[in-house]
Amino acid sequence: MKIILKKDVLGLGYKDEVLTVKDGYGRNYLLPQGYAVIATEKALKQLNEELKQRANKIAKIKADAEATAAKYQGVSIQIKAKVSEGRNIYGSVGPKEIADALAAQGLETNPKIITMKSAKALGNYEAVVHFHREISVTIPVEVVSSEPLKKAPKAAPAPVEETPAPVKEAAPAEEAPAETPAE
Repeated sequence: MKIILKKDVLGLGYKDEVLTVKDGYGRNYLLPQGYAVIATEKALKQLNEELKQRANKIAKIKADAEATAAKYQGVSIQIKAKVSEGRNIYGSVGPKEIADALAAQGLETNPKIITMKSAKALGNYEAVVHFHREISVTIPVEVVSSEPLKKAPKAAPAPVEETPAPVKEAAPAEEAPAETPAE
C-alpha cells in the first residue's frame, strides 16, 4: 500500500514522504492515527503543489536544523546511575535521561527526537539526535556508577596465634649424694 506520511514517524519516515507499507500496518495503524493518507493521484498532485509552495519554508527549516545541530557538535554526556554489585545498573538509561543531561548543559531537547539503544550496564553508548530528515548528530554517552564501585573485601590476614616462648626450666640443683649412715 502506498501512503503519504502526514507526520514524522520515527523508524518509518518523515512528513510528506511517499512510502510503501504493508496493508495491515497502513490500514490498522497509520491511517486511523492520522499519521498517513493513501497515496492516490489526487493526493500526490496536492502534495507536489504544497511542496512547491513550501520550498522556501523547508529551506529555512533545514537551515535552522543545521544551526541547532552545530550547537551539539563536540558535546558528550556522562550519566551517573546506581549500580548493582556487577556492572548492571538499576533500570536503564534511555532518551529521557539523555534529554535531561543535555538540558543540564543548556541544550533543551525533545526526547522524542533521540534514538539510542537502551543502556542497562555501565559503559559507552551513542545517542542520535534527529533534527531533520537529513540532519542528525551522534552524541557519545558514558554511563558511570554514581557511587564508587565496591571492591570485594580484602581477605584479612589469618590471625597469627602466639605460642608462648618455651620456658627454660631451672636446672635442678645437684644434690649431694645422700650419705648413707655408716655402720
